[in-house]
Amino acid sequence: MTAAHFQAELKRVTGRAFDADGAADYKVLIPFAATCIAFLLLFGGTFASLARDWWVNPEAGHGLLLAPVAVWWAWRAGIREGAAPEHKLGIAILIFAVLVRCAAGLAAELFTMRSSIVLALVGLTVFHFGVRQVLYWWLPFVVGALSVPLPELVTQALALPLQFQASEMGAAMLKMRDVPVLLTGNVIRLPGHELFVTEACSGLRSLTALISLSVLLGALMLRTPIARVLLILIAIPIAVVINGVRVFMTGFLVYFVDPKLGQGFMHITEGWLLFLVSLSCLAIVVKLMTLVEGWLDRKAEVESD
Repeated sequence: MTAAHFQAELKRVTGRAFDADGAADYKVLIPFAATCIAFLLLFGGTFASLARDWWVNPEAGHGLLLAPVAVWWAWRAGIREGAAPEHKLGIAILIFAVLVRCAAGLAAELFTMRSSIVLALVGLTVFHFGVRQVLYWWLPFVVGALSVPLPELVTQALALPLQFQASEMGAAMLKMRDVPVLLTGNVIRLPGHELFVTEACSGLRSLTALISLSVLLGALMLRTPIARVLLILIAIPIAVVINGVRVFMTGFLVYFVDPKLGQGFMHITEGWLLFLVSLSCLAIVVKLMTLVEGWLDRKAEVESD
């Protein structure tokens, strides 16, 4: 990107940041810089903790992909034609975001505190470019919101049913292969071995990642809202079934090959390989849905003629 290109893009974002000769207009840049500083003071620490969770917390690792994609997509989409600021509404949203940030900080509620970052960005967008720009950037805002990890209370409530579901599916598949199995909750007992389907093996990570990717793929590849919602709904059973297959494969390898294959590096590698399988299944579903959309479009054209 050349300096002239960068100035042109920055001019669109900040209003009249540069004059016709390329000289900086400080009447625009100073308020813009003050806004950035205030944003960093209010939300910088919160964003730092969020980024740290993306890096160290496996449950939040999808944020490392989603957050940069959201920024890139907003930059790629640019500012819509005819964008007009709505100062009063933008200030109201910003004040509400700051109040939410402060209240969540006092209560030490991380999810709400981190979500206030997205809300503040919505307020800044409305202030400078209006509500229609928020609708124009719906994908970056949705993807950014999905990059915020769910509260621990919610993840624990979701993980336990998923653990039981994966245990039941894995045990049923093992029985189909004539493997003697005794299922007790999330514990699969094999002759001489016990498999514990822990919270890390519940499939919640892959479920969160697949739902996030289905939102992204649906926005990029599909045209109709119905198809996009359907893709998200299909991603859920894909994640659940593949995780059940993972439990089955672990039990199968432990029973027939080597108990060491149920732990350590091999177990992690197996999980990654099956996650790639789930991504492939999701890609196949997207391809089929694009074909169906194309067929429906051609059918509508024929009927209109």
